[in-house]
Amino acid sequence: MRDTFSKLDATAQAELVRKREATPLDLVDAAIARIEAINPKINAVITPLFEKARAQASGRLPDGPFRGVPFLLKDLICQSEGDPFHAGMRFLRDLGWKSDHDTYLAARLRDAGFVFLGKTNVPELGPLPTTEPEAYGPTRNPWSLSHSPGGSSGGSGAAVAAGFVPAAHGNDGGGSIRIPSSACGLVGLKPSRGRVSLGPDNGDLWSGCVAEHVLTRSVRDTAAILDVVAGPMPGDPYYLPAPARPFRGEVQVDPGRLRIGFMTKAPADIVPVDPDCITAVEEAARLLESLGHAVEDAHPAALDEPEFIGWFGTIVSTATARDLDIWSTRTQRSIGAADVEPYTWALAEMGRSVSGPRYLETVEWLQGYARRVASWWTSGFDLLLTPTLAVPPPPLGHLVPSAADPLQGLRRSTPIATFTSPFNATGQPAISLPLHWNEAGLPIGVQLAAAYAREDLLVRIAAQLERARPWERRRPSI
Repeated sequence: MRDTFSKLDATAQAELVRKREATPLDLVDAAIARIEAINPKINAVITPLFEKARAQASGRLPDGPFRGVPFLLKDLICQSEGDPFHAGMRFLRDLGWKSDHDTYLAARLRDAGFVFLGKTNVPELGPLPTTEPEAYGPTRNPWSLSHSPGGSSGGSGAAVAAGFVPAAHGNDGGGSIRIPSSACGLVGLKPSRGRVSLGPDNGDLWSGCVAEHVLTRSVRDTAAILDVVAGPMPGDPYYLPAPARPFRGEVQVDPGRLRIGFMTKAPADIVPVDPDCITAVEEAARLLESLGHAVEDAHPAALDEPEFIGWFGTIVSTATARDLDIWSTRTQRSIGAADVEPYTWALAEMGRSVSGPRYLETVEWLQGYARRVASWWTSGFDLLLTPTLAVPPPPLGHLVPSAADPLQGLRRSTPIATFTSPFNATGQPAISLPLHWNEAGLPIGVQLAAAYAREDLLVRIAAQLERARPWERRRPSI
């Protein structure tokens, strides 16, 4: 039975526990064995918590919908009490920093019955869409060990793709759930702004661009886990009302005939789109048409505003500067250039040069941009179909900055995040689905974006596509 656990999604594993066909410890031990056997090849898990997990699995777990299912936390934003938390930083690793509390998300995941096996690798503080930090070294893509799994949730993406766990935590500020989901052949939903609380440590992050959720192999897991993590907490600056019914219930709902726009050129045509990524969208468009949907070449005109990149970059740089200030205060040690990677310091220095009025101008511009983009959905369209990435997963090292040019990696990241980052700014939900693999055997995801608060519609259409072109049997040879 242990060899079959890795082939089951979280819903199926939880069902085994409910039926008493497996114990939580069975699931946890099997997952630990997989990590110990395969992690040396891909370096996805950087902080094992195995003995703590075994003790929890052997004790009284909450009777939640995922009781006993093994799970991994991304080592960024979401903190778990008593466990190491380093955010990809050598500085925190060398201090041996540990969290003294659960964030609301961690508490909800625990209440759902998940058992935390460890922490996954991240780029330092998260801005890069690859997972190659100096603190822990590169995470390798299970589909090709010479390629990146994406970022910043690349450790989580690689871990789920390799079968360590059926689902893992991720967060998304410019595509950081959807990018590794595309690169690793997974389902990755970025929820709407305010759907999942960032508390108690944060009201919002990156001026509302960051969202928390998971990476999974099945649409039903993505939906069911959203049910357990969604909902407001006291003091949240904004939140969404509860959905009309649980998201898990949307999996079997017919989406009806939808009007879907699609685009194969990058926003503002700022970078060329690889033919593999164009093919993925064209095939998805034909599949959607075969399912009865109206699909046409159309997209929000505002997506083609080239100024977006500069304004979005201001948010990222000022947030990076603030992160360094926060950790200097918490650790009572002043963080200098030698304590962080060159790109982190260069980005923070850019952020420090932004005045207060300029920052407010940035927020105002992005809010206006969000209104311009979102208005397209009021013109009769239900969904927008795009590539998730403009290129296939890049080789390891391609996005790593050099000491001579510390911002090189960020400039090279434009093709990776060009389709994903706009929906962080607008706050709309968007999902990456693993519908295509290229001739080299690398996953090529497609993205669907919906109107604000319409995760229900994304779950319906994603489940319909999953039934029409199932991907569950596609696994990396590793």
